[in-house]
Amino acid sequence: MKFSINREKLLRPLQQVAGVVERRQTLPVLSNLLLQARDGELALTGTDLEVELIARLEVTVADPGEITVPARKLVDICREIPEQADIEFMIQEGRLEIRSGRFRSTLSTLPAVDFPSVDQSTPELSVELDSKAFKKLLDRTAFAMAQQDVRYFLNGMLIELGSGHVRSVATDGHRLALSDLAVDTLDGAVKQVIVPRKGVIEIQRLLQELDGNVSISLGSSHLCAVSTMFTLTTKLVDGKFPDYDRVIPRSGDKLVLADKLELRQALSRTAILSNEKFRGIRLALSSGQLQLSANNPEQEQAEETVSVEYQGESLEVGFNVSYLQDVLNAIENERVRITLHDANSSAVIEDPVLEDATYVVMPMKL
Repeated sequence: MKFSINREKLLRPLQQVAGVVERRQTLPVLSNLLLQARDGELALTGTDLEVELIARLEVTVADPGEITVPARKLVDICREIPEQADIEFMIQEGRLEIRSGRFRSTLSTLPAVDFPSVDQSTPELSVELDSKAFKKLLDRTAFAMAQQDVRYFLNGMLIELGSGHVRSVATDGHRLALSDLAVDTLDGAVKQVIVPRKGVIEIQRLLQELDGNVSISLGSSHLCAVSTMFTLTTKLVDGKFPDYDRVIPRSGDKLVLADKLELRQALSRTAILSNEKFRGIRLALSSGQLQLSANNPEQEQAEETVSVEYQGESLEVGFNVSYLQDVLNAIENERVRITLHDANSSAVIEDPVLEDATYVVMPMKL
């Protein structure tokens, strides 16, 4: 195998693919990237057996071949090579030799035949999406995914393809985030899949680098995202996601409109003196104002009053302040609408103009 490529063309895709590789591996070959050079193209593949990412680049191939090399070391070497330099790769006596200018190095290799591939399931449904719009859809909900929950199906995100929409839903049992993206190419039955947390994060990383469209295909056990340069395949979680529609309260009769920035800053100030473990904050709602208060075991306390649009009965309710802050960070509008019912009911938080995302936060006793 022998090929050459400009550093700038190689580095970003190489870093993207290497990002999938876990630092600690039981199988040595999983710490490696698969390099395949043929027909003027270089394919870089990284996997952790759950997520597989392939990047395809145009290169000058003098001698086709394939090999696997340590991912981190390859990235570090290419990063340190001067900008705009050409890099030449070749296999010499079972090692990968890298040359650029007066620099030369050799990397250990493992046979390409040992490199595992993620089994593909036959696509059952595909949709073409704008990459920026799809990333925004995931960003609006990803923060609500659970981390290492025993209910393994919560450690991921529900992706639903249905008539005229793509929907993402995430919940950790204490809060729920739902977002919709309108599409005009889907009709017929609704299909739901659960994408694992790592898969969601890698898709978000990939979409950050892309412009134009990305094709999303769903199979029985895999989701595949394909663009002109990249192909990402992630296994799906085999489980049943909660009925999210039942979680969204419909009985809220107290409607509050607030300035998002003012509320977010007030929450940040008040939260400093909340209990570090439980992060509880009390919201006292009355006509025209919302009073925020927090205290901690050291008997320290903070409070602030925020002007809001509200006319109605007074209400006191407690929430985890981090959950409220996450929602306010996800909403783009300058104003936010909060719907409440009583001290034991969840709050529904939405953008008052764009009704394409809904957030539910459960109350906590203080």
